[in-house]
Amino acid sequence: MSKGNHSFVTEFVLTGFPGLHPEYEGITSAVLFFVYFFTLAGNATIIFLFATDRSLQKPVYYIILNLCVCDMLFSTTALPKMISKYWFQSGTISFTACFVQMYFVHYLGTVNSYILFLMALDRYLAICHPLRYPTILKNSTIHILSISAWLIAKIGPLVVVIRAYPLPYCASNVIHHCYCDHIGITTLACTDRTPYGLTAFGIAMASLLVPLGFIVFSYCSIIITVLKIANLQGRLKSLSTCSTQLIVISLYYLPRCFIYLASNVGITFNSDVRIVIIMMYSLCPPMLNPLIYCLRAKDMRESFWKQFHRRTAPQKAQISAVSHSSQS
Repeated sequence: MSKGNHSFVTEFVLTGFPGLHPEYEGITSAVLFFVYFFTLAGNATIIFLFATDRSLQKPVYYIILNLCVCDMLFSTTALPKMISKYWFQSGTISFTACFVQMYFVHYLGTVNSYILFLMALDRYLAICHPLRYPTILKNSTIHILSISAWLIAKIGPLVVVIRAYPLPYCASNVIHHCYCDHIGITTLACTDRTPYGLTAFGIAMASLLVPLGFIVFSYCSIIITVLKIANLQGRLKSLSTCSTQLIVISLYYLPRCFIYLASNVGITFNSDVRIVIIMMYSLCPPMLNPLIYCLRAKDMRESFWKQFHRRTAPQKAQISAVSHSSQS
């Protein structure tokens, strides 16, 4: 794929937060580093628990496993470059590398949307069709659906990158963002971006609104089903199983839909505000998801404490033996 005869830009410059005062760059890089560290550590813990505890190897946790992998990959795609910008004043990124980052940012965001769709499907079948749930949503079914989500999600971002890459970039190379995304890059093209923007907007909305439409339907069905439960304790238990997913879904979909719609209907606001909103919905859910699921899911809590006690028990026994030996 060629950059074209009229593209003179060989690298882009990521501004990060344009209005950030230099004296706060150190604090910002530290915050971003700790967000990245806790995202990796938390999601790696969930993956470790899943791999070592067979009781967790069932459909709902296979979906969570996919979410953890996706969150780790997304954070690794988006954060290290921004951390290096504020630590080492290295905000430049090569022309090709920027488009590679753009592809993975949009690809992993699409995968995330499809995984949330699978989570809603799991809760819908578990609560609205509990007797049929074991026969419909087997581990093998989840494997097929998960692999399909990862494969189908490639199509939209690939189309967006193929259309944006050959555009003539012959003026500014400064991207007002923390990472390379379609809007940030194509606004720098020396041509009318409307046709390319509309295509990208349509693909983004399809990736967001189609899963969101089913999610809304599924949770409306769940609420109706739960209200029919005579037992108050049964109602609370059913709603509790869905509350964590509703938090994650709200953090993911609502800000994204707002940003995409605002960018394409002419609503303008401060670039720093826009970037902060984008970074909030991009980085907070991956960091908070492991905490949410460990605290709320009983199986996950029990598995975590079982692993914790299994590893601390030999140390305690060794310390006790040493103490007893010294006393004697």
